[in-house]
Amino acid sequence: MRKLVLLLCLVVLAALPVSMSAQDEMTSWTCPEGFAGQTLSVFNWSTYVAEDTISNFEALCGVTVIYDVFESNEALLARLAGGNPGYDVIFPTDYMVSQMIGRELLMPLDHSQIPNIANLNPVFTDKGFDPGNTYSLPYQWGTIGIGYNRTKVGEDITSWEQVFAYQGPVAWLEDLRSMFGIGLLMLGYEPNSNNPDEIAQARDYLVAQGANVVAIAADDGQAMLARGDVDITVEFSGDIFQVMAECECDDYVYVIPEEGTPTWTDNMAIPVGAPNAPLAHVFMDYILDPKVGADISNYTAYGSPNMASIDGGLIDPELLGNQAIYPSADTEERLFFVEERPDVEQSYNDAWDELKILLGR
Repeated sequence: MRKLVLLLCLVVLAALPVSMSAQDEMTSWTCPEGFAGQTLSVFNWSTYVAEDTISNFEALCGVTVIYDVFESNEALLARLAGGNPGYDVIFPTDYMVSQMIGRELLMPLDHSQIPNIANLNPVFTDKGFDPGNTYSLPYQWGTIGIGYNRTKVGEDITSWEQVFAYQGPVAWLEDLRSMFGIGLLMLGYEPNSNNPDEIAQARDYLVAQGANVVAIAADDGQAMLARGDVDITVEFSGDIFQVMAECECDDYVYVIPEEGTPTWTDNMAIPVGAPNAPLAHVFMDYILDPKVGADISNYTAYGSPNMASIDGGLIDPELLGNQAIYPSADTEERLFFVEERPDVEQSYNDAWDELKILLGR
C-alpha cells in the first residue's frame, strides 16, 4: 500500500508545473507563451547535450521533445536529401551547413526570435560557410584527435605517425573528410585538396597506414576505447573527455597531434519542411542562454561559443584551462577546418568507399 501511495504522489508531483525555485536551478530563461502542448523533433549527434538539457526545456515550455541521433554528417545529409521526415532542429558541422545551403535544405532563421544570439562570441559568427548566420548558429566546437589508453599503449602519443605505427588495435572515425584531411596533411598537401590525384594518393596512404585498424567507428570510438576493444581511437575531443570523466582514472588521454588535425564548429539549423519552425527558434534561444550553454559544454567537454557563459564564469575552470579543449594560439595554427569541395565531392566519396573495402572495414 505504501508503494502505491508513493507512486501516486510521484505521478501527481510530475504533473505539477515547474516551481520558480526549480526554474532558477535550471536557468533564468523564460519560455514565450503559446507553445504548451506542442512537440519539437530534434536530430543531433549522440552524447551531445547535458543530462537535463532536454527535460528542462520540456518543463519550461510545457512541450514534448522527440530526440533522435545520427552518427555522421553524411548520415544527416542522407536522411534529409530525399525530404525532411519531420525534424525541426538539426546540428550539422560547418562544411555540411554549406552543402545544405547549396541544396536548399535549410530555412533562413528569424534572428528577432532568437535574442540570445547576442551571447555568441563573434569569433564563431559570420563565417564563410554561412555569412551573416542566415541559416545556422554555432552550438559547440572542438577538434578531432587521438584518444588512447596510456596504460595499454605504454607511452605518450603525440603524433599521427605513432598511431599509424602502433602494434595494437586502433579505431578510425567514420568521417571521411576529416580522415582524408589528415592523410592529405601527412602527404604535405592542402587538407581540403581539390585535386582528384591527391585525393587518390591520400586514399593509398591511409590504406598503407591502416594495418592496425580494427574498426572505422560511427562516432562510438570512445565506447570501444572504454570497453578495451581498441587501445587508440581517432575521435571527437569531448567524447574522449567524457570517457576520462566517467573513469575517474589516469588511463585515458586525449591529444591534439603535433602534425595538425581538424577543428570544427557544429551548428543549429532548421531544415526545410520543419513541422514546428516557431518552436525551433525558441529552442535555439534556450540553448544560447548562458546557463544552458555552460551546462552543455561542462557536460560534453566541448568548447563553448557562448561568450556570456565564459564571461559569466559558468564554464568549469578546469575545462576552460585545458588546452586540448581550448587550444593555445600556437596549437590553433596547426588546426584546419574541413571546407566544402563540391567539384570533387564524388571523388572523396568514392575514395572513402574504396579505402573501407581495401581495409576490410
